[in-house]
Amino acid sequence: MHGTDIGIDLGTASILVYIRGKGVVLKEPSVVAFDRDTNKIKAIGEDARLMLGRTPGNIVAVRPLRQGVISDYTVTEKMMKYFIQKAIGKKTFRRPRIAVCVPSGVTEVEKKAVEDATYQTGAKQVSIIEEPIAAAIGAGIDISKPCGNMIVDIGGGTSDIAVISLGGTVVSASLKVAGDDFDEAIVRYMRKKHNLLIGERTAEDIKIKIGCAFKRPEVDYMDVRGRNLVTGLPKTVTVSSEETEEALREATSQIVEIIHSVLEKTPPELAADIADRGIVLTGGGSLLRGLEELISERTGINTMTAEDPMTAVAIGTGKYVEFLSGYRE
Repeated sequence: MHGTDIGIDLGTASILVYIRGKGVVLKEPSVVAFDRDTNKIKAIGEDARLMLGRTPGNIVAVRPLRQGVISDYTVTEKMMKYFIQKAIGKKTFRRPRIAVCVPSGVTEVEKKAVEDATYQTGAKQVSIIEEPIAAAIGAGIDISKPCGNMIVDIGGGTSDIAVISLGGTVVSASLKVAGDDFDEAIVRYMRKKHNLLIGERTAEDIKIKIGCAFKRPEVDYMDVRGRNLVTGLPKTVTVSSEETEEALREATSQIVEIIHSVLEKTPPELAADIADRGIVLTGGGSLLRGLEELISERTGINTMTAEDPMTAVAIGTGKYVEFLSGYRE
């Protein structure tokens, strides 16, 4: 009998835990609420997310990871401990082997911080893998073949783009524009266009319900509540999906541009493979409607979203532990 193998997708927006043989057992927002006065943690995960933008002075809801990087070490460590325990239960004595996923652009120091935090949670062995590789495995791509695959992983804090062949990254780029920036762009747009102040949670709702990256024949509408900047009173505005396309244009263009630059640096044989096989999107940010069409139109390469883009990285991270320890499934 061996210990548990765990894969963790340590994301800016959410944390997913994958256990070998069980699949993804936990998916929660990476938010921690703590009391400033006593420095005690009040809530972690979904409970804490509900507090974002709604806390009294002494309680703060924070996201300890910013753009895929640990910005608050102790809070991240506590959060990971909590999630790992919640996922595997208290009754396991054997220390787990844990693989954690980080964006491809992080520095050695940042990697080390993630590794230390993971050891602190009681891991026996820690492997750190880069997000695009995990995303590719999770999307069901056989990365061991000598054949080029392009993965575009759009998370909460970072978008990672990579061309993968023979189990490694050939060309990659990391961009600090992703799901959170989509939300921020919507907040800015609402302020500028409608004089309406909204919070990040409302912005995320708009993005999920009517957000789009490409002009669509049918237009969706949504009522949005916020504070009118002129009168200072609550107000409701109707927003259309066309407006979200305009609000998100700058952010989505940056993603398209970086895909373009990675394609320019790709060796010709691999570029030919990608033209054949297409571009695969993973990550929560890839759920934005019309992103596939936008990328296809701008690059001329067929683009598709992985089956379950949200969990691809977590599954890939977990599978990678198996891949390393020789459980070739």
